[in-house]
Amino acid sequence: MSQILKLFNFIRIFWFLILPLVCFGQEKEKPRLELGGAFRVNYVYSSWKEEQKTKGGEFGYDMFRINAKASYKNIFLNAEYRLYSEAFGGGFLKQGWVGYKFNKKDELHAGLVYVPFGIKQYNSHNWFFNITYYVGLEDDHDMGLKYLHTGDKWDYAFAFLKNAEELNFGGGVENSSSRYSYDVVGRNKETNQFNGKVVRKLGQHIKHRIGFSGQYGSLYNIDTNKNGHHYALGLHYEMNWKNWNLKTEAITVSHAPENAPGESNKIIKMGAYGTPYEVASDFNMYTAAVSKKISVNWGPISQIEVYNDFGYMQKKEKEFTDSFQNVTGLLVTAGQVYTYIDYAAGYNHSWLGGNFVDDFSAGNPDAKWEARFNINIGYYF
Repeated sequence: MSQILKLFNFIRIFWFLILPLVCFGQEKEKPRLELGGAFRVNYVYSSWKEEQKTKGGEFGYDMFRINAKASYKNIFLNAEYRLYSEAFGGGFLKQGWVGYKFNKKDELHAGLVYVPFGIKQYNSHNWFFNITYYVGLEDDHDMGLKYLHTGDKWDYAFAFLKNAEELNFGGGVENSSSRYSYDVVGRNKETNQFNGKVVRKLGQHIKHRIGFSGQYGSLYNIDTNKNGHHYALGLHYEMNWKNWNLKTEAITVSHAPENAPGESNKIIKMGAYGTPYEVASDFNMYTAAVSKKISVNWGPISQIEVYNDFGYMQKKEKEFTDSFQNVTGLLVTAGQVYTYIDYAAGYNHSWLGGNFVDDFSAGNPDAKWEARFNINIGYYF
């Protein structure tokens, strides 16, 4: 009930903020407001959970969200609030920013903005994302300013991100893991991060997008009151040909926190959906994802997209065991209903059969591949 009240309070506050614009623009230009959202349910059958195997899987509530888009002249707003169960972090803001459009190609965003790194919006096709998501390098959102240019041949974006979602404005307080995208949590905090991304667009019949991304920022440690640093560099390529799509990325990442004596610098903590876990401080990551869309006319079903998304995390610490993820599945489109049917397999993967705590850090050399058959049904409005 408390999470539902938070959702209604968010809508009420948003309407309170937008109402003056509505009244102000009645004589000349009226502001625009669009409200949307989604409701999703989920079926899951996991190879490592004996109860699910005995019961034949489980079917339950996944998520409810509200989207709000508003604009007045060249100023606009984009916000999304999500409500999960308490076990997955409860209610939180996925994104929320105010923007200014200089012209048709150039914009400035301020607030909880999309971080310009890698393939936009997703480096994947499936419901689970790719392995990049689980270390904060896919569909990430942080607090700051972003300038972006969308041209005919070049796209580029630059951002200054003051910090990740700061839910407690006080010294010595760890960041909450109740958030949508993965960020550094625990005794370290992301701060003063700079991002840049450049994409070259080529081709007409076969469309190519070749890009480079980089980010560099500080890691503030609560115990030592010192700033360490972190960086990530990525090369990415996307191709669209007829109904085919291909996405590939190669990324190198390093974290150098200023931890207290006795605390390992080989791992950091990252968190989302209410629970943190360990991640190797230094790693390379390689992904490849391919899909094909097929038009059909089966009653309400108009399209099926089949895909396979693969990801590999190569940890630089020699005694750590690498992590893998592969998802094979299809997306069924029927009007406003989108259904993901996925077979997701993982090796040393926290969400796919691991012990959750250290799969993305030290890992387990004796681990075996585990799999999760998942059906997610969502009505998007």
